[in-house]
Amino acid sequence: MRLLAACSLGGAGHLRPLLPFLEAARARGDETLVVGPPALEPMVAEAGWPFWAGGEPPESAVAPVREQLAVLPPHEAAVLADRELFGRMATAAMLPAMATLFDRWRPELVLREPCEYASAVLARRSGTPMAQVAISLAEIEVGATAVAGPALEAHQTGLTEALRATPYLSRLPASLDPSPFPRTLRYRVPEPPVAPLPDWWAASGSPLVYVSLGTVTGHLSLAGERYRSILEALGHVDARVLLSVGTKFDATSLGDVPPQVHVTSWVHEPDVRAQAALVVCHGGSGTVFGALASGVPLVVLPGFADQFENGRRVAAAGAGVTVEGGDAPRIAAAITTVLSDGRFRDRARRLADEMAAAPEPPELLDRLGPAGP
Repeated sequence: MRLLAACSLGGAGHLRPLLPFLEAARARGDETLVVGPPALEPMVAEAGWPFWAGGEPPESAVAPVREQLAVLPPHEAAVLADRELFGRMATAAMLPAMATLFDRWRPELVLREPCEYASAVLARRSGTPMAQVAISLAEIEVGATAVAGPALEAHQTGLTEALRATPYLSRLPASLDPSPFPRTLRYRVPEPPVAPLPDWWAASGSPLVYVSLGTVTGHLSLAGERYRSILEALGHVDARVLLSVGTKFDATSLGDVPPQVHVTSWVHEPDVRAQAALVVCHGGSGTVFGALASGVPLVVLPGFADQFENGRRVAAAGAGVTVEGGDAPRIAAAITTVLSDGRFRDRARRLADEMAAAPEPPELLDRLGPAGP
């Protein structure tokens, strides 16, 4: 079988959920190909997958949208991101290369992340089976497709409803994320082997706090301010801290950092989660999914998009605390609360157990398309 994995703008959080299915396909002898914007190619190559470069809107058009997402009211931000950026701009830029790819390679199954629509246009036009691999909460992704609907229907009448009806593959447990998609399939991804972290803290026995604001925040002008607020908060917490700022942010601009904080541009997150007592993050779905799958509680500091709802779900489940628009003292109080109260970790571990009971990607892949080459 020829399996096409389709990814749009958005970076690692949009690509990584597709990778376990590519691994499962390769293990059974399928041909695989990742299609995405050219900026995604280094990340795909590092992961070891063949890549077909599609088109993408110019950075001069994307950058103003990205900046507005962090400051607009939620509904206006959703329209700007879901309809204009992903539904209209990214789809139009990707369609010519996607059409060529379908004509030459003729995929037999399309797995797409829900923000990538050009592959859905071509799959429906050609009758190719497709499924979507969740990058966020199901309710949010149903809503995002509806918001994008006017742009999608311009490409193909009925596409919005067709996307709602396709299989929806999610790592989140049903108790945290009840799904409005009629064909929802839950799955789990076993944690890879982990390695010990370097001793950046001179054999300190304090609990380890992992801090990440994902791969998009580093592009934003407000990144430095957000990181400095977190560092100020951590200066009052007895913990070892690993702060990952991504490759797009100049860590030297932070100036002096508290002595218990180690700053890095990238870290293998499973290695960190295996030792972490707490994850402090922006509420991006990839980081939240990973922490909960490892049974690690969270402090969520949402900034835009689905991060607010992700944080609310974590707090409602008792697996962490969400601080919206918080200053350093409130952030420090939230971190101290979660570290000192074992009930947060207990509830995170219950969610991890629920997630671990789901089938693995090979079983789901067998349900979606023909097995083998």
